[in-house]
Amino acid sequence: MMLPRNTLESARQWDGRDMLGEYRQQFLIPKVKETEIIYFTGNSLGLQPKDAGATLERELEDWGRFGVEGHFHARHPWFSYHERLTDGAATIVGARREEVVMMNQLTSNLHFLLVSFYRPHGKRVKILTEHRPFPSDTYALASHIRFHGLDPKQHLVEVQPREGEHTLRTEDILAKIEELGDELALVLFGGVQYYTGQFFDIAAIAEKTHAVGAHAGFDLAHAAGNVPLRLHDWQVDFACWCTYKYLNSGPGSVGGAFIHERHLKSDLPRFAGWWGHDKKTRFLMGPEFNPMPTAEGWQVSNAPVLNMAIHFLSLTQFVNAGMERLREKSLLLTGYAEAVIKEVGAKHGVNLEIITPADPAQRGCQLSVIAHGKGKLLYDRLTQEYVSVDWRAPNVIRLAPVPMYNSFEDVYRFGQALEKCLGGKMNAGNGDRRIMTGE
Repeated sequence: MMLPRNTLESARQWDGRDMLGEYRQQFLIPKVKETEIIYFTGNSLGLQPKDAGATLERELEDWGRFGVEGHFHARHPWFSYHERLTDGAATIVGARREEVVMMNQLTSNLHFLLVSFYRPHGKRVKILTEHRPFPSDTYALASHIRFHGLDPKQHLVEVQPREGEHTLRTEDILAKIEELGDELALVLFGGVQYYTGQFFDIAAIAEKTHAVGAHAGFDLAHAAGNVPLRLHDWQVDFACWCTYKYLNSGPGSVGGAFIHERHLKSDLPRFAGWWGHDKKTRFLMGPEFNPMPTAEGWQVSNAPVLNMAIHFLSLTQFVNAGMERLREKSLLLTGYAEAVIKEVGAKHGVNLEIITPADPAQRGCQLSVIAHGKGKLLYDRLTQEYVSVDWRAPNVIRLAPVPMYNSFEDVYRFGQALEKCLGGKMNAGNGDRRIMTGE
């Protein structure tokens, strides 16, 4: 893969040829002293689209103009507002229209889906997950195991990396599924691992899981909008994701859910609510729940229109940019960042160990770095140089050059900041510039 040289001139030449460069101008990039910071934390919270304010204002105007009648007479009626998001969401995750719905938030959706897809019985009681999943997933899985009267210490299993390795080998994941066999009720992995940035082989995991008779689900918090997905073709049973990271829809914005079409008309149990009821008879307020025969049947509450409005704006940007082009740029930006980190570390004799897989096919745009001998001091110092990265205990700095709005010059500037931090005496900062981040 040809990459820019670690010079400002080369970085700017690559930006000049970037067919997606125009999208950077559609976002508000935080500034300090009139200088744009180097924002590499889109894996925690995406930047704000410049049109977000006007988008919200239109919905507020309709609320003020129509009151409750906005459900039917707003420019985009609230009664069916979530339907505006379906096509874009399906495109992002590689699904059929009837298989996706935007609703609730990430962990709430995971809980609702576990009600349907974790059905322990007989020997088949265990859940398999990745080593060190995001804590919210662990809490949710353990709580469902306890709900069924079982013990998470016995029935929640993590696949462990090999000694001396940070990431999981696909063959080890598949071997563990095979080993658990008819004891396995569910496999739940992240699509992209939040800590290491590893992009799992979703298709292979789903296929092996089905071969032993279990369900396969995925938390796509770090995958949706980051890597190409084909959930329908990969035969994934269910998935959920958030929209505030790579999908740039604002803090706490609406989540998404996928249920494969083969389950849509099944007798799987679910927690029911009125927004999942057949919309043709919903307002008759009848006592019997009649779910829609699509993923919408898993809805329980009416749509959060204000944050859905921004998500529609984001989905429009993604559909126009195209996931293939975004992926192509992502590989270049991340490859460039990897080369710069290695070059600067070698120059200063510092072991900057990148634990994210070196194979571009096994990662998105996140790189996770262990700065041996520097650790959190380096993170603190980078924040003082107006670099927005994040720290994940016990020893990882995460950075994500996002193709939608990051540039090759951003990566070059990051390298210059990194070199400055490593070239001088490193003292702990006062934290006044630190940006607190989520997942």
